[in-house]
Amino acid sequence: MSIIQADCARPLSALALAAFFAAFSIPGAEAHVSLVTKEAAPNSSYKAVLQVPHGCDGEATNSVRVQIPEGVIAVKPMPKAGWTLTTSRGAYAKAYENHGRTVAEGVKEIVWSGGNLSDEHFDEFTFTAVIATDGGAAKAVYFPTVQQCARGEAAWIEIPTAQHSSRDLKKPAPSLRISANAVVAQAGAHHHHHGAGAAAGADTFKAGDITIEAPWTRATPGGAKVAGGYLKVTNNGAAADKLLGGTTEIAGRVEIHEMSMSGGVMRMRPLDAGLEIKPGQSVELAPGGYHMMFMDLKRQLKQGDTVKAKLQFAKAGAIEVTFRVGAVGGASSPHHHH
Repeated sequence: MSIIQADCARPLSALALAAFFAAFSIPGAEAHVSLVTKEAAPNSSYKAVLQVPHGCDGEATNSVRVQIPEGVIAVKPMPKAGWTLTTSRGAYAKAYENHGRTVAEGVKEIVWSGGNLSDEHFDEFTFTAVIATDGGAAKAVYFPTVQQCARGEAAWIEIPTAQHSSRDLKKPAPSLRISANAVVAQAGAHHHHHGAGAAAGADTFKAGDITIEAPWTRATPGGAKVAGGYLKVTNNGAAADKLLGGTTEIAGRVEIHEMSMSGGVMRMRPLDAGLEIKPGQSVELAPGGYHMMFMDLKRQLKQGDTVKAKLQFAKAGAIEVTFRVGAVGGASSPHHHH
């Protein structure tokens, strides 16, 4: 069990940080709980991002429970700010091979509880898994999900039969299509990124002893006011330097933040004094750890876009960089295939 809390030493930053991890209102979002990525290949890794678009008949959602279907193994849920994360484990119906190991049990249910998702907002709940099934006759797997509120619940648990599709159901469970076509799509993406290797190499920026590699950020929903920025910074010099922040035309200000685990509690706080980069060392700014925050966004970030920014270092000075915009909920840089 883990809990994530925001450091409230700076109320404005804490509120903005909470907004970054919490809900945004998205016009046109699906009315029911659904998966962002709706197709995967058999025997492949998969990142599930569940979108919860609203509460229960006007009430705020306080708990989200997700059942893991047979054939979905090696499940690892992502903690969320303001929510307590618990899992239930159990035996699989059969044993599966995963990276040369035989696994016979794993996570069967994920529960995010103790939160407060307003009916006016939406949020995302994320976990990674391995799809170790072809989906059977349905060529799909289903993730029954229940939103629990103070005086009721919304149970998205209906699974279609051979005679009915998910469109015929009032409360359809989130579904994931299992398709060999996804393998073709992945192979195409793999080829694309190899072909883009030279371009990826161009995403390296230097000033003085500092080198910045592969800056990226995530696409944002319409109306979002904050976004995260990620990159790798290396200090090739003999003295320490500090990343102090930066500027960009897409945001009112740029800050450096940290997420850290202490006693089972995940804390998030701004680094007012900057992030130290020791001589001869590299530091990754990535989801779940150190990261940049684009505060007071002036426009929506869309996948495939690029964002110009100027990063400020104590010794190296200003470094102009370009952030690539990846998918909503992306876990790693769009520079590399997964």
